[in-house]
Amino acid sequence: MTRRIRLIADDYGLAPGVSAAILELLDRGRLTGTSCMTGFPEWEGEAARIKPLRDRAAIGLHLTLTDQPAITGQSSLAPEGRLPPLRSLALPILSGRVDDRDIHAELDAQYGRFVEALDRQPDFIDGHQHVHFLPVVRKWLRARFSEAGGSRPALRGAPALGDAAAAPKVAAIATLAAGFNRSMQRAGFTIFAPLTGIYDWRQPDRFAPALQAAIKALPERGLFMCHPGHVDATLRARDPMQSVREAEFAVLASGDFGASLARAGVGIMGGEG
Repeated sequence: MTRRIRLIADDYGLAPGVSAAILELLDRGRLTGTSCMTGFPEWEGEAARIKPLRDRAAIGLHLTLTDQPAITGQSSLAPEGRLPPLRSLALPILSGRVDDRDIHAELDAQYGRFVEALDRQPDFIDGHQHVHFLPVVRKWLRARFSEAGGSRPALRGAPALGDAAAAPKVAAIATLAAGFNRSMQRAGFTIFAPLTGIYDWRQPDRFAPALQAAIKALPERGLFMCHPGHVDATLRARDPMQSVREAEFAVLASGDFGASLARAGVGIMGGEG
């Protein structure tokens, strides 16, 4: 084994089928860890299922500011109690129409539910639709983990250039993430970087080539994000990213994937990652 890379699954807790698929891949050693959405009614039960893996998997917090119910209810962030779509989030925040305190309260609530259920802070933090790169969330991260000498979770860093077909998407995320790695490192955070795994999920057949490219090119401790899952009624009601999750799961669970890692001399980091 010449290199070890991180494979992190987003969205644990989004729906029972998603959580079950991620737990299966963790059990098979096909993932480094997963980041958790804590705002749904099922969270307590899903936390109990993943809690026994705390010592061998990296378990993070998936900050969520879009599309789902707000834990904190109605506010300037969620006027009707539901978090806005991504396209309706950034401009109101940047123009001051959303109170930073409402955003921070929602993030505090998500963080609090994680700590209460798992009895410790997250190993790392990232964001649903990359919202952790927003300036207001950077501010929250610095404030939440500002205690002198206190440990800080790692953070998912900015994306690396990759598949030309995904270049516009990567460029948009990189713009949002401008300055993130350097500024958060100065604040004392470890950064998981470079980030790969960005592709057009409306074309599920692009996942396997993106994964193979990462196996070949990622440096030691580089990060590949993924979204495996099984489709169920809950997922259909909550998220448009559906059948592609089955495709990602099939690739990650396959013997071909294990063989490709072995041929490349690449290992998947465990919870120490």
